[in-house]
Amino acid sequence: MSNSQANSAPSAPSHNQLDTKAQAWSALFSEPMSDLVKRYTSSVFFDKRLWQADIAGSLAHADMLAAQAIISAEDHASIQRGMAQISAEIESGAFEWKLDLEDVHLNIEARLTQLVGDAGKRLHTGRSRNDQVATDVRLWLRGEIDLIADLLKELQVSLVDVAEQNVEVILPGFTHLQVAQPVSFGHHMLAYVEMFARDAERMADVRRRVNVLPLGAAALAGTTYPLDRERVARTLGMEGVCQNSLDAVSDRDFAIEFTAAASLCMVHVSRLSEELIIWMSQNFGFIKIADRFTTGSSIMPQKKNPDVPELARGKTGRVVGHLMGLITLMKGQPLAYNKDNQEDKEPLFDTVDTLKDTLRIFAEMVGGQLNPATGKKEGGITVNAPAMEQAALKGYATATDLADYLVKKGLPFRDAHETVAHAVKAAVSHQVDLSELPLAVLQGFHPQIEKDVFDALSLRGSLNARNTLGGTAPAQVRAQLARHRARLG
Repeated sequence: MSNSQANSAPSAPSHNQLDTKAQAWSALFSEPMSDLVKRYTSSVFFDKRLWQADIAGSLAHADMLAAQAIISAEDHASIQRGMAQISAEIESGAFEWKLDLEDVHLNIEARLTQLVGDAGKRLHTGRSRNDQVATDVRLWLRGEIDLIADLLKELQVSLVDVAEQNVEVILPGFTHLQVAQPVSFGHHMLAYVEMFARDAERMADVRRRVNVLPLGAAALAGTTYPLDRERVARTLGMEGVCQNSLDAVSDRDFAIEFTAAASLCMVHVSRLSEELIIWMSQNFGFIKIADRFTTGSSIMPQKKNPDVPELARGKTGRVVGHLMGLITLMKGQPLAYNKDNQEDKEPLFDTVDTLKDTLRIFAEMVGGQLNPATGKKEGGITVNAPAMEQAALKGYATATDLADYLVKKGLPFRDAHETVAHAVKAAVSHQVDLSELPLAVLQGFHPQIEKDVFDALSLRGSLNARNTLGGTAPAQVRAQLARHRARLG
């Protein structure tokens, strides 16, 4: 080879040069990444919250590599030591997160290599950032689902507490926001307990599909190293491994499914919020919400605004929007991993944060705050029982009870329905409730009406009569309360 050829030939980078490269993949490239592209493609300042999951996954991977004799016991010990120091640095705030290192994974790996040398470089044997990030997100989300399950339980307990205190309180039940039939306020609260119980079931079901290991799929095709993926899954407490390497690195169904379950949960919160807002208004006056959950007006000194329920109602749209964003993110992607998938984290993180914050504040707003001195919850929702009962009297809520009374006397229901419609029309014209019509007037609509009709026409009689499974009779409500107490522990 001539001197000119030797001078023009590319030289191999030194060991030190390789160590100081900003990106783990940059040896192939002839120019550095622009600062604009670094900022545009970096995820470290939002995905650094995955650090605990990243370290847990790396430690489990290292344990398996050592067990399979892919790395030495000495390297394994060095990795464990280095990861312990990194954990301490992150927890103390001393860890330096670097934009140049793109994401949580490369930041931790670079620091590990700095601390333990070549052992840190060997950690990445048999894996890719593709299967690594999928594992991290699954591990992180699994822990968040467990926290959400606890918060859902707290909210259900708060609702059960309110229901138990108001079994005998009569609330006008509505359809089309028109007075329909009287119901127990406790029964009404337990309807939301049922909704949030289903939300908890959905979260548990989602968790099962989240808790599956992608690690070992590598970039997309698996790896030539003799990995024991099942061992890693056991170490991490996961229920199995992803069975197809292409699917393992590109699947985000679990994130979409979680966000769908979160959206439905927020819809339930929003429905409860709407009722609290209506009930708190002066036109209803059914409840009061503790002052710490309300705000005033900058111009109208008499105002007490239900900002927490209103904001929760608004945040529901935010979470549903994240669901639509994740679905749209995935709809056009070919197999396998694409950079698009970096965009899954911010909507997923925000969905988790929004749902947790909402459930936490609603549990306290509904059920009150524990007073250490008395051992009882105070504040929360205060019920105005007389206002509820008066409202139930305004809409002829016991009209169906009169129809049922006539059916029991032998009339076909359709005939009874028409008869009661005439009675209601008469009551409206006289501006009185059905129960206030004289017996003689009622008998004019049908001769089989007798004095006992007034038991059926009373709000309390109507409530007690609905004594079937799932009904609003106080006896049934108490049975449901006992079921929920046993279920919630």
